[in-house]
Amino acid sequence: MLSACGFQLRGEQNYAFKRLAIVGAPAPVSARLTRMIEGGSDSVVVSSASNADAVLHVSESRSFSTLTLSSLGEVEEYQVNYSLNYALTAADGSPLIQPSTIALNRAMTYSDQYSTAKVSESNLLFADMQNDAVDQLTRRLGILKTLHPNPDQVVPGVAPRAPLPPPPL
Repeated sequence: MLSACGFQLRGEQNYAFKRLAIVGAPAPVSARLTRMIEGGSDSVVVSSASNADAVLHVSESRSFSTLTLSSLGEVEEYQVNYSLNYALTAADGSPLIQPSTIALNRAMTYSDQYSTAKVSESNLLFADMQNDAVDQLTRRLGILKTLHPNPDQVVPGVAPRAPLPPPPL
């Protein structure tokens, strides 16, 4: 019955690298990446770049932007933005995946009356987007087929999608 709906288990990933070093990632990102890579493949995450077949350089950024305003000019809704920047290089420093960005956003209503609760909500939204970005990153790492690509086989960088248009005033 489940095969008819298109459901399929994620299965085991076959990465081109067997030892990966993660550099610059915040602790939650690094921990989830390690769990996803080691749990879903025969690859391991090592602590030193000198012991690695490939090095993943990761950084993140978080921000808020105003999405909607009330007739009095008060913020009613924020856009919560999260970006995960990454690049994969071989042990010798040659690029395997060009610098890329995974950009995510969510809308969050806001009221000064519930400001403490909204801080907690934004933290939950950031954690959810962070998990989603790591899941996308592990799928993108699976695209790489060799650690010694020709210049035309290097995985190109992925730019984030266009931002939302400004809200009408």
